[in-house]
Amino acid sequence: MLPTRCYRAPVTDPPGDGTGAGERGLRLDAARNQERIVAAAAAAFAELGGDVTLDEVARRAGVGVATVYRRFRNRDQLVRAVVAHVLAAEIEPVAAVETDDPWRDLAATLEASVAAVAAHRDVVALAHAAGGIDVDVVDRYLHRLDRLLTRARAAGLVRPELEPRDVAVAVVMVLATVRRDVRGHGAVKTDAASGDWRRYLALLLDGMRPAPVPLPARR
Repeated sequence: MLPTRCYRAPVTDPPGDGTGAGERGLRLDAARNQERIVAAAAAAFAELGGDVTLDEVARRAGVGVATVYRRFRNRDQLVRAVVAHVLAAEIEPVAAVETDDPWRDLAATLEASVAAVAAHRDVVALAHAAGGIDVDVVDRYLHRLDRLLTRARAAGLVRPELEPRDVAVAVVMVLATVRRDVRGHGAVKTDAASGDWRRYLALLLDGMRPAPVPLPARR
């Protein structure tokens, strides 16, 4: 939280004018509108929480409400697209970086993962409650972790028995320490302890280092 399919919301474009160029232009406009809508929705959910309306998303994206409904039939579809967007825009670029320090690459990816989910925790919670976190999205993330772990294991920098799912579960445990913002009367009060997840991530990373005693076997 992979080559796999990534969730794509259904797109219903207006009919073309019968020319290839016209239809390509319409498809390009539709794709750009969809990108703007998803990016605007991600920012709105992060700022305002789970009560964001499609009208608010349309306003932020600079498109009509009808355009939002053409791209996404309901809010659940939009929420799923936002989760995929967060993975593609905020986590995968970090995970794709390969330097001569496999440990730093792994640590940077885990930090980006927790930071992204913490920043978008409301929309991730909505997706989880609606069963809208695609298996493909999870598989793609685990594939990235597997590649990072393989490099770190080969360099002798992590426990040899460590598996991608071990790391993914540990990341979820760190996310459990993220404090929710207190919202009221349109204001957002930042919890002073909201950044403590970095402390617990450091503990997680330390526990991933090679140790004389192996982890208990899976049942």
